[in-house]
Amino acid sequence: MAKRSADPSDSDRIEGFAHPREIHALFGQDQALSRAARALRLGRPPSAWLITGAPGIGKATLAYRIARYLLAHGATEAGADDLSVPEHHPAARQVAAGSHPGLLVLKRAINPKTGKLMTVLSVDEIRRLADFFGMTSGAGGWRVAIVDTADDMNDNAANALLKMLEEPPAHAMLLLLSNAPGRLLPTIRSRCQRLEMRPLDDAILERLLAQELPECPAAERASLARVAGGSIGAALTLATGDGAALALEADRLIDQAREPDVIALLSLGEKLFRMRDGLEQFGDFLIQSLSDRIRTKAQAGGRGLDRWVALQGRIAQGFGRAAALNLEPRQVILSTARDLSRTARGGGL
Repeated sequence: MAKRSADPSDSDRIEGFAHPREIHALFGQDQALSRAARALRLGRPPSAWLITGAPGIGKATLAYRIARYLLAHGATEAGADDLSVPEHHPAARQVAAGSHPGLLVLKRAINPKTGKLMTVLSVDEIRRLADFFGMTSGAGGWRVAIVDTADDMNDNAANALLKMLEEPPAHAMLLLLSNAPGRLLPTIRSRCQRLEMRPLDDAILERLLAQELPECPAAERASLARVAGGSIGAALTLATGDGAALALEADRLIDQAREPDVIALLSLGEKLFRMRDGLEQFGDFLIQSLSDRIRTKAQAGGRGLDRWVALQGRIAQGFGRAAALNLEPRQVILSTARDLSRTARGGGL
């Protein structure tokens, strides 16, 4: 079934499925789409949008939809009111091919020494914006840059981006994608208008999974929808052999937070050590599971969530550090379990 692309330069593609730049349909995000369409079609778009939400819920799909419209029609009412651009339109074809001169996509670069993705989005990548925005506008009069994701920026890159936001050029738009906007500089957040994307409901996820995984049994698709946290990307990743098992392990770690099973945790660490990107995937599922539980309890009026929100931030930082330093998975899992246990003693989720 689905798996992440082995090509580091296309790391946000799930192998066997369309890349976000090729996807024209956007489901379950009417509020964010309507807000973007209103600003574009009235001719008053911001110079930067911060598109937020969990991984895999369509942030990149929305960003490319905005980019296609601007590159095809500019900030005018010439196009469709839902910002759709026909697939046969020249701008749409160029965007899908990754060849439109008016579009720049910045993401983590390839380390020339290892051939693998770098752990951060470097200042050298962000500095490409100055040359790009200094170019003569294309036929549509606009230049669009997508930063995917802004969370990956190191401190120098964030400061370089901030300078660009302080003096935005005319007819240029920055689309910053973020899974965890709270980790960005407050000054970056304050200079962007925010488009918040919501988790997809189970019914929409099941419908999308039926389209993408028609040979998968309906019961299995329903199970995938329940554990995917409202993310079609997570659901498709879960459809791989180890994805569902890792998601269940993440839930088990939280459920047993008060009294963690050390032997089971050591076994999990061994398993992650043998898997390609196992620790990174497990961290994503753990952070997503925590997010879902915090959100559910907050909606029910629960209290004492500040410490869980702080824990989620520490865990995200810890797994990011583990990836950067190539730490041994057992060490990371045991440390995370201890932090979970301390927090759970003050009240569970």
